[in-house]
Amino acid sequence: MKRWQKIASGLLAFLLVAAFFLLPLPIYIEQPGSAEPLREFVTVNHKHDQQKGAYMLVTVGIAQATPFRWLTAHFDSFHELVSREDLMGDQDSAVYDQMQKYYMQSSINNAIAQAYHAAGKDYQIQFKGIYVMDILQHSNLAGKVAIGDTITAIDGHQFTNNQGFMDYLKQKSLGTQVKVSYQHQQQAKTTTAKIIKLLDTNRHGLGITLTDRTSVKTTIPVKIDAGDIGGPSAGMMFSLQIYEQLTGNQLRHGRKIAGTGTIAEDGTVGAIGGIDKKVVAADAAGATIFFAPDDPVTKAIKKVEPNYINNYQTAKQAAAKIKTKMKIVPVKKFSDVIKYLETHPN
Repeated sequence: MKRWQKIASGLLAFLLVAAFFLLPLPIYIEQPGSAEPLREFVTVNHKHDQQKGAYMLVTVGIAQATPFRWLTAHFDSFHELVSREDLMGDQDSAVYDQMQKYYMQSSINNAIAQAYHAAGKDYQIQFKGIYVMDILQHSNLAGKVAIGDTITAIDGHQFTNNQGFMDYLKQKSLGTQVKVSYQHQQQAKTTTAKIIKLLDTNRHGLGITLTDRTSVKTTIPVKIDAGDIGGPSAGMMFSLQIYEQLTGNQLRHGRKIAGTGTIAEDGTVGAIGGIDKKVVAADAAGATIFFAPDDPVTKAIKKVEPNYINNYQTAKQAAAKIKTKMKIVPVKKFSDVIKYLETHPN
């Protein structure tokens, strides 16, 4: 009996230790990710960048917590515990991944357009349809159209942007049935739906959240394959990589240069999340320069979040904390990035 009690106690102890290190908890950890050379993802005119140094895409790592990771995260200021809801909202994993892919593709399109514009090369933005980002539960399209589908026409009418789509629906009365043409996983499909009242508003429509889906056509071919990396935060650095390959201007002079920030069609560099963790990842990869969005801190932002600190200041604080020699450079526009590199060759 004593022998079996010892075996049972040993087995229980083993299971408890295993659970401490391996049991997944319903919470996630945001932590410094990696810094990847952009030459691995980008080809311009069918060629990869062969120059010394690198422009780098920086990521935030996401890991599901275990009791051990949960405990150690409390002692590392660059590890942040986040709930599943904070990370994904009310989306399931598949929808969340789909949205991240959309944000990455949209970011890539803007990056190509901005790089070609800055380099003075020909490009054309092509409207492909309306991307479905969310579907209200009471929408007639719920269960028919999926998040990530592209609406191509309503009642046979095609539009050049989502505003045209909304203007067309405004002309329809409540209860009117319309024919919806859309693409689902690259297959053309059609369905019907009624115009409904949108909850908590005085408007009516189909009950979907949408945005324009575009592509960029260029005379000089460019291709970006980001693999499994999602989200919009690499836009500015993609623009920089493409711009240098297009122009042949050697702006990095053998240096490893990292950065982050969304890129808009007009060249505005937008704020992103987790920049402190990206500073840590860039420093670990040997970057000597880190471009950070210097996003404006407006009265409206301060009203909602009185203690808000913008991306640039957060990045500076992180750099000071890890005592890096990496230069943190504030940028508002893509032109700020080019100007800095042109005037700081060392």
